[in-house]
Amino acid sequence: MFGEDAPIAVITGAARGIGAATALRLARDGWALLLIDACRPQPPIGYGMPDPDDLEAVADECLRQGAAGVATRIADVGDPGLPALVRAGLAGRTPAAAIAVAGVIHGADAWATGDDAWDVLLRVNLHGVRRLAEATVPAMIAAGTGRFVAVASAAGLRGMRKLGAYSAAKAAVIGYVRALAADLDGTGVTANAICPGSTRGAMLEASAAIYGLPDQERFAEQQLARRLLEPAEIAEAIFWLCSPAGSGCTGAVIPVDGGLTV
Repeated sequence: MFGEDAPIAVITGAARGIGAATALRLARDGWALLLIDACRPQPPIGYGMPDPDDLEAVADECLRQGAAGVATRIADVGDPGLPALVRAGLAGRTPAAAIAVAGVIHGADAWATGDDAWDVLLRVNLHGVRRLAEATVPAMIAAGTGRFVAVASAAGLRGMRKLGAYSAAKAAVIGYVRALAADLDGTGVTANAICPGSTRGAMLEASAAIYGLPDQERFAEQQLARRLLEPAEIAEAIFWLCSPAGSGCTGAVIPVDGGLTV
């Protein structure tokens, strides 16, 4: 299933967006991949989620791009059973990188966000990161090497209207990754967080609806770059953290946001 000598990355939220772009970037460098996505609705999140065919299409493209083997699993990243599923999917191999990308967004005033929305935002955005760490970090510690990367958000670094629960979850991801890096002191395993700005995709289109904007292109105005970021740009930053060039970073929180948080 996986190339014998190839490094393996586990990626959540891999069926589209930043997760898919990260999978493709690693594939071009010859990595093997375990790709995970829930591929189902996440009520009360109102926008569409990818389906199993989307995940398989990413896997097929990764193989075409040079991946040394690809496996897929459909799973909710916040499920307590995720660690066992990941370990089974790795078939006894130790991952060289674990990349937590899965995320959802929901908008409401901070004092008027329902419990169901809080539950799904924390389960996917925060506990999905925690579950992936539980699944992969012990084996990486035993191997004396590994990279853990979580995708947080610019919304975890600054206040944004209508995103109280989302911002709280993403800020918690930042705090968790910093503490994880401290716990990994001297193990050879690093932990870092990437904070994207307005990045083209389904989540940003849903954000436009939260603010009553005609489309996601309007978010370009809030970034110094005066354009939306592409998922591939975020993927390049993640790839750098997983490469030998990123070996000096741990406990870092890196904005890749076109100047949104300056």
